[in-house]
Amino acid sequence: MYEVKDKVVLVTGGAAGIGAGVVQAFLEENAKHVAALDVDVSNGQALEREMTAKYGPGKIKFYKCDVTTNDLEAAYESILNEYGYIDVVVNNAGIMNDRPNVYLKEITINVSALITSSLKAYNIMRKDHGGKGGAIINISSIVGLFQASLLPIYAATKSAVLQFSNCLGMEPHYSVSGVRVITLCFGCTDTTLFSLTKLGAFDKETDLLLENSLGVLPMQKPESAVKGLMDAYKTGASASTWLITSDKPAEDISENVKKAYSIMSQGVFS
Repeated sequence: MYEVKDKVVLVTGGAAGIGAGVVQAFLEENAKHVAALDVDVSNGQALEREMTAKYGPGKIKFYKCDVTTNDLEAAYESILNEYGYIDVVVNNAGIMNDRPNVYLKEITINVSALITSSLKAYNIMRKDHGGKGGAIINISSIVGLFQASLLPIYAATKSAVLQFSNCLGMEPHYSVSGVRVITLCFGCTDTTLFSLTKLGAFDKETDLLLENSLGVLPMQKPESAVKGLMDAYKTGASASTWLITSDKPAEDISENVKKAYSIMSQGVFS
């Protein structure tokens, strides 16, 4: 069982929704400090005020941060200057919009920025480079586990997160670094990510199909996603994959993922 107490935590996409819930969950369990990074200044500052009033000064700091820019590096450096280390990084920032004028941003946020943040955290934490070890929690999706025709670009980004995170967390990396890398596959969660103002498909025809599918999809509460994340953090092995959907307890599906890749790779090396 891994502890939360006295940990220094960084959460991207931490101003609202699941991210804000994660910030509060770590504070509730006596984290030393939580940095909430987000482009949403209004909600981020409100969260900082609320959490400071509840948990005391110095426990939380909001950073206005576009993870696709140098804001991310600046936030890391600020936290390191203040505390000297970071124990846990939750790469939660993401968007779900395949529209022609948005999909490049989607790829940059969901994949490139997540990889940049993960490698930054990994190099800070790794024991073989003088770090203390730690944990990186990366958010994939159930669409990383099946073929989602309505959102092919979003599905591709979340598949990339799953593959990258699993591979970074595998041996020999974990034994050398002491850095756990855990992947979470969230099911549909009742946040603004699913609002029609933020959601989009790659063409008008698919947009209509996507809109019609929203009422059919089972939605879990954000609190269920947050609890699943905390459970995975406390018990998850490095390179493990967790399914958190439909308000059910978090389920370690690592063996299923390994079997799937084993099937797909049949004949590759022969």
